[in-house]
Amino acid sequence: MDITPDTDTPWNVVVWNDPVNLMSYVVWVFRKLFGHPEDVATKLMLQVHHDGRAIVSSGPLEKAEIDCYRLHRHGLWATLEQ
Repeated sequence: MDITPDTDTPWNVVVWNDPVNLMSYVVWVFRKLFGHPEDVATKLMLQVHHDGRAIVSSGPLEKAEIDCYRLHRHGLWATLEQ
């Protein structure tokens, strides 16, 4: 049984819904951290709001960890998944 991680599969950064942050703030964070245009940031925020979560970035583990850390520093609940 091979238990080594799959390095070819990108890591996803998932933002989860919370009862604390305003929708406008979440849009602002997505724009600031990821450079999303307003319509893309709004679409992601609404996905978080309605579905409870949204994948906001993907890539190698190191990049995903940094993105997750930056979201935490802005008060958003984010996790990694492969």
